[in-house]
Amino acid sequence: MTTNRLPVRTTTVDVPTSGGGADAYLVRPDGDGPFPPVLLFMDAFGLRPRLAEMAQRIAAEGYVVLVPNLFHRAGRAPLVDLTGLGDPEQRGALFGRLMPLITALTPDVVARDTAAYLDFLAAQPGVTPGPAAVTGYCMGGTNALRAIEAHPDRLAAAASFHGGRIVTDATDSPHLAVAAVTGELYFGHADKDQSMTAEQIETLEKALEAAGVRHRSEVYPGAHHGYTMADTPAYDERATERHWAALFDLLDRTFRR
Repeated sequence: MTTNRLPVRTTTVDVPTSGGGADAYLVRPDGDGPFPPVLLFMDAFGLRPRLAEMAQRIAAEGYVVLVPNLFHRAGRAPLVDLTGLGDPEQRGALFGRLMPLITALTPDVVARDTAAYLDFLAAQPGVTPGPAAVTGYCMGGTNALRAIEAHPDRLAAAASFHGGRIVTDATDSPHLAVAAVTGELYFGHADKDQSMTAEQIETLEKALEAAGVRHRSEVYPGAHHGYTMADTPAYDERATERHWAALFDLLDRTFRR
């Protein structure tokens, strides 16, 4: 991680996909580059200022970052009124309304859309040729894993922070396909997370070990699901700073910086 952060530019773009245009944030450092490409997969509440801030933090370290609206088939962001994010009861109601959109992100949809996002990133001026990396949050962490499983030749690393339902009883549970991964994985689990319990974490780690995948899987003590999201009560500053250190360690190592 560099000590001098670069100034960045943020624009809203439309990424062509098989399901129509996906609105997205594109954040890049000032300068000609080239800069390595990074995808940032959103949490369930979608594109909003907090996601833009996080992308800007990554870009300031010398990366070109694309943050697509994973729910683009349902419309442009925001798809729900986000003024209630700070209230646990209202946040739960919002999550319930978004659940059909979350379940619509099947492995096939994630694979097809990820290819489109990677194509778009690769076509941007000043982007380093070659594989990209992906980082995801909550459901985005789960889909980051699905993305690298689907595109091991195009994604060299994936990070998942407070990812939920990475291990399920379904035949297409994300943990069952980790053998396809040829890059490196990082998991920053929330300590208090019913969508990814200690038992599920153990199952994931056993699958990763059995497949021989390079990985690090860590539990953040005391952190709740959503700990990086500063616009919700789940935010944990200490856990978030630990997440930044882990993410930049992975990115810097992946791109040999």
